[in-house]
Amino acid sequence: MTLNTSPNDRRNASTAAVMPRRALLSLLAFGLAGTGAELLLLEHTENFWQWLPLLLIALTFVVLVLQCVLPRPAAVRTLQVMMILLMAGGVIGLGLHFNGNREFELELHPGQSGVKLIWASLKGATPALAPGMFILLGCLGLISTIHHPALAASAKTETSIAN
Repeated sequence: MTLNTSPNDRRNASTAAVMPRRALLSLLAFGLAGTGAELLLLEHTENFWQWLPLLLIALTFVVLVLQCVLPRPAAVRTLQVMMILLMAGGVIGLGLHFNGNREFELELHPGQSGVKLIWASLKGATPALAPGMFILLGCLGLISTIHHPALAASAKTETSIAN
């Protein structure tokens, strides 16, 4: 059974998707602001690797503003790329935090290894799983771009040009 939808129905469906998209982008902005504030309060600014999450947050805010001001396909694609970079930064941060804790544990207990070392590294002074927040925030941003109207309009234009 095929369901025919009128242009008005499609427009109403597109309008209905605006609220969840705005909510996701608001959560993203709120999460970025809170994470950035936390990093600054912790003085997470000693070297390049500690500045990297702050740089990613700042760039993400620029891209969010761009996407809100110019909701064009390029802006949405830029947001998607930024979210992937944010998630990659989270993975890098997880590794850096874990390795830092592991090195510290090995200095304290040189013979430690295996599960005991892993567990101690996860529970170390540096919050090993905190950078996972960037992965979560990146996912929120990516989800906000699913079925984005700007991308749908772009796809229609590309299809009509190809035909």
